[in-house]
Amino acid sequence: MEKITTTNPFSDSRVDTPFQNHLDLKEIFYDEFERVKSVLGDIKNDVENHQSKGAIVTGYPGTGKTHLMMRLAKDHLEHNRLLFIRQPNNLNSVLYHIYSRVLESFVEKVPNSSYSQMEHLLATSFSKIIHETFLEIRNKKSTGIFDYFRKLTDKDRYLLKELSVDPLNIYKKLGEDGARNKREYWQRIEIIIDGWWKRKYGDVGYSTSILKGIVKFCSYSDANKKKLVGKWLAANELEAQELKSVDLKNWKEESTKEAFSLDAMTVFGKLSMMDEPLIIIFDQLEALGLDYNQNLLQSFGDSVKELFTYVPNSLIILNLFPDRWEHFKDFFDGSVIGRVSQCQVVLNKPTQEQLKKILAVKAQAHGTDIDQLFTQDDLQDILSQESIREVLNRASHYYRFRTQGIPLPTIRQVKSFEDEVKEHLSGIKEQLGGSNLEQKNSSFENEVREGFKSIINEIGLLRQLMALSLQHTSTQIDPALLVPSTSITSPVQALSLQKMSNVLEGTPQPMSQLITDYLDRERKLLEEEYEKLVIISDSDDIGKLLNVAEAFNMLFKNVEVSYLKVGSRKLPEHVLIKASTQSVVIGFLQVSDMVFPARIKNFNGLVFNRKDLHFILFRDVRETTITGKVGCDEIEKLNNAENGQFIYMNKESRINFELIYKLIVDIQNKDFEVNLEHALITLESLMSDYWLIQIFKRPEIS
Repeated sequence: MEKITTTNPFSDSRVDTPFQNHLDLKEIFYDEFERVKSVLGDIKNDVENHQSKGAIVTGYPGTGKTHLMMRLAKDHLEHNRLLFIRQPNNLNSVLYHIYSRVLESFVEKVPNSSYSQMEHLLATSFSKIIHETFLEIRNKKSTGIFDYFRKLTDKDRYLLKELSVDPLNIYKKLGEDGARNKREYWQRIEIIIDGWWKRKYGDVGYSTSILKGIVKFCSYSDANKKKLVGKWLAANELEAQELKSVDLKNWKEESTKEAFSLDAMTVFGKLSMMDEPLIIIFDQLEALGLDYNQNLLQSFGDSVKELFTYVPNSLIILNLFPDRWEHFKDFFDGSVIGRVSQCQVVLNKPTQEQLKKILAVKAQAHGTDIDQLFTQDDLQDILSQESIREVLNRASHYYRFRTQGIPLPTIRQVKSFEDEVKEHLSGIKEQLGGSNLEQKNSSFENEVREGFKSIINEIGLLRQLMALSLQHTSTQIDPALLVPSTSITSPVQALSLQKMSNVLEGTPQPMSQLITDYLDRERKLLEEEYEKLVIISDSDDIGKLLNVAEAFNMLFKNVEVSYLKVGSRKLPEHVLIKASTQSVVIGFLQVSDMVFPARIKNFNGLVFNRKDLHFILFRDVRETTITGKVGCDEIEKLNNAENGQFIYMNKESRINFELIYKLIVDIQNKDFEVNLEHALITLESLMSDYWLIQIFKRPEIS
């Protein structure tokens, strides 16, 4: 075949979030998409109750679940607010995790608009609230705010006129005559919204304070002030001068972020009743079904139940594998299952004709066609794959083979130990009489299971020994030298393909190429995301750390996790990790300068009393730098301790941390189908000096 040198048309085979932009062939899953849209219509038409409804979208890995959500975003983002939530990772803060991801989704821009999702929601809802309130004043039916608005002023009439033309004029027009006018308009709006809310819903919980913060967020055009209010809305403390600049008060110390998060979600749900239904999407939930995550799964189910109860006017969608949905149905009680599965949509593999059309559309977008790129035998192999993603991945490999001479990777099914045992046991059952084997020969089955486990373990050991024979020897890591004293700098500045191919000696070449490509691609995406508004959460970081620890422990059995206590005193979010080479306490402390000193003092008390442990306390560099004398003194004490370090986590270290976590979660969710053991061995090779890898590194390669 003639050589083609265009960009690989099939390199993008997955949709990470609904806010991305990928080619979309709408005839694929057309009926399924219309079913989801119909539920959204049912919620909108429920003008009496605005009751939230649920939908389950099931499909095997790579069938297009997240892609369908992208289509929903493209189709509805102009009017509906779409909120995307990935798997929670800390059972004690599921609602806060949900709310944090909601805030991050809200700052996404609406297509063909310079305003964010939140700004659109608030412009529409505030506009309707203002019209409703002024109508009451005209008719002298208002009670709570009538004393303030004895009659409509010229400013009020101007406000009504401009918002009638376009709700977004609440940003475009207000205050264009000067800062004083703008301040007066927004003070008036704040009083209107506050009065309307109290008359309609009362003054309970955090809702009125949250609403005040939302109005503040809308009123500021200054990016820094908007960022401060966003941080405040995420239940974080602000410094005294920051609070003064935005005229807000900090949350009380005893406030629980879980209760706050539910109240905030409720506020957004009730505001959406003046606009359009919310679309709340939960994706990448597969790892919740793993054995060690059952408590987290229970907490997730309880949180979703709370959303259905308290957050109105929302379509709540769960994307799941079919077997994981069956597990959820067995696990949760009927009240959860009944609400979340009011609509069930199943995505099956498209026909070969449809798959070929997907390939053709992808190729045409790059100015070529599949008949130029592939032989008929190529296409037969490509179209025989099990999912849309696998078809695109195989087409990508063939493209590289045909245009660059890169050999095709061997296709192999990545199976877990559990799947392998089940498969072997199933074959034995068929030979020995089928379905009654478990009842009659349970002890025999256990022996067989243990036998297979032993065999697989020995194979794993042989594989490790073969890998080790190819690696250079190195000395054991001293815990005191685990990381530099001032910041963490990754040895992997850019995961270039040439460098990686030289160090991945313990991983089979086709697999190492896949892992290399993944790390290179995802690092670039994380670098792009780094500057966006993200809610940095101690509990979320601890959850990520626990997930990484569990992944290493599942394979290498060299990690124990626990926590430390100092009576009733509050410590930073932390975890004690006992690994093969050292025992380390990792903590995160993103709180304000006011709260920081007390927490780090308690942490330092542990440092000086537990010389047998190494302590590291992280603070993200994007948070405010600690400037108070007491806080700075405590940081110095920690850094001067032989077994302690305080580190501002810089951009490179944060991206490495997120990259390791994302790799593991994507493998668990089968969004990246490689063997987890190979992936972790790859990380050990590539990032051997990075603090997180050093903690979990197996002693035989230290």
